[in-house]
Amino acid sequence: MSSGHKDFQAARESDAHTRSLNSPWGYLDHWIPLTTLEQMERTKYDVIIVGTGAGGGTVLWRLCDKWRKSGKRIAVIERGDLVLPTHAMNLPTFDYERMMRFINNPKLKYTIDSSVSSATIMLFAQYLGLGGRTLHWGAGSPRFHPSDFQTWPFTYRELEPYYRIAEHVMGVSQSYAKGSRVQQTLIRRLHGIGFPEATDFPLAINHSTRKNGLHVSAVFSSINFFGYALNTGLFDLAVNARVVEVVTQKGVATGVKVLSPDHKVYVVQGEIVVLSASTLENPRILFQSGIQNDAIGRYLTTHSSVEIEARLASVRDVGNVAVLIPRKSRRPYQVGIYQHHPYQLTASVSDEIPSNEPQHLKIYMHGFGAVEARYDNGVYLRPNDLDEYGIPKLSVQFTFGDRDRKIIRKMISTMQYQAHGLGLRLLGGPRLKPPGSASHESGTCRLGEHPDFSVANQYGELHQVSNLFVADSSVLPYIGAANPTLTIVAVAIRTADHIRHRLGN
Repeated sequence: MSSGHKDFQAARESDAHTRSLNSPWGYLDHWIPLTTLEQMERTKYDVIIVGTGAGGGTVLWRLCDKWRKSGKRIAVIERGDLVLPTHAMNLPTFDYERMMRFINNPKLKYTIDSSVSSATIMLFAQYLGLGGRTLHWGAGSPRFHPSDFQTWPFTYRELEPYYRIAEHVMGVSQSYAKGSRVQQTLIRRLHGIGFPEATDFPLAINHSTRKNGLHVSAVFSSINFFGYALNTGLFDLAVNARVVEVVTQKGVATGVKVLSPDHKVYVVQGEIVVLSASTLENPRILFQSGIQNDAIGRYLTTHSSVEIEARLASVRDVGNVAVLIPRKSRRPYQVGIYQHHPYQLTASVSDEIPSNEPQHLKIYMHGFGAVEARYDNGVYLRPNDLDEYGIPKLSVQFTFGDRDRKIIRKMISTMQYQAHGLGLRLLGGPRLKPPGSASHESGTCRLGEHPDFSVANQYGELHQVSNLFVADSSVLPYIGAANPTLTIVAVAIRTADHIRHRLGN
């Protein structure tokens, strides 16, 4: 074949490729397809999902996975913008310190004011952006203890199949510190001082190969759910779109009222509405919608959080460290032990130091204590303090009860004993961190059987409004002492399956 003919053929193929891009969908302007609110307003959706964190992403993935080729349509509405296309620690430009500087930017993170004395420091905050807090969460994924479900409307045993699904789709395993001798040393010492349950921390860090043999998005985030769902083509996504109200008719949800950045009002219609806007934001939307239930915004709970910074001397074999000492029935707190920064993805060892040279390894211990869900702790509107949209700002009221403080004291004592038994030299702490610093708040739209003490039934549907569901941390009635994200995902899968059967397969 002549060189001229080859050039002509190459030009034809390039032109064909260019024409293929001129599809009915047009070019992509972002790393994920977006839909305008004008387009959404002209579409009648089967399901509207408000919020894109762990709960909203889960509902989207599960419905899309089960509704392939069904013709059903889902609208996803996110108040924030496109922030990151994956978990921050999957990006080569981030280390832990740079990640923290990024996520604490006030353009993304909004601290909620406290309604108690200004002397009481609290760190409750909202994080806005596609993927929510899963963009920077620590990936800790233990299950709740079976005893944590005593106040739930269903049992651990009923949730267990959904735990298995969640662990599979999130890539949860105990492989992070596999082969790490320092990890084995710490666990062996804990067993020797009376903690035989100490084990490798289950983390949502996928160590398997994917996508043409490459490691892709090792640390899980809700963006993974959007990636799976994109393959079905069943959903439209709008960002920078603030849902301010659920539209109802005769006690049935029929859509949502949305504000654009220029404050224009849109009404998006749907047969089912799912609120996954966060423990702090869901009550505001329900209040603004005129939905009456005394439990909305109440029973706010989180974890008490204690931190110890220490040093482990004379370490010869450095490797990844992620140890879990889980809660037990008579020990309502868990302790995690990490190397330097929680879940840092590389061993803290300098290439200049031979691996057989003794080193001083920086270790962090982090304890989470169970906190009672009390009626007086909650989220409230400040009707005389409006934001730029004319919406009342939020206020949080939260205090530890007597039982909570007793658990904190016991947790601190135990962590000091553990540190001594591990041969650690304390550098700082034990330090009780301010309420809200764990970012584990939940309970303001809690599940329950009785409308006087709960907001939604066992499937997340509001007692007072049909076809209106809640699926995120706000529905968890009690969170014990374990990191809640795995349980948020498991419960949201259960809710999505109920919605799927409600609308028919």
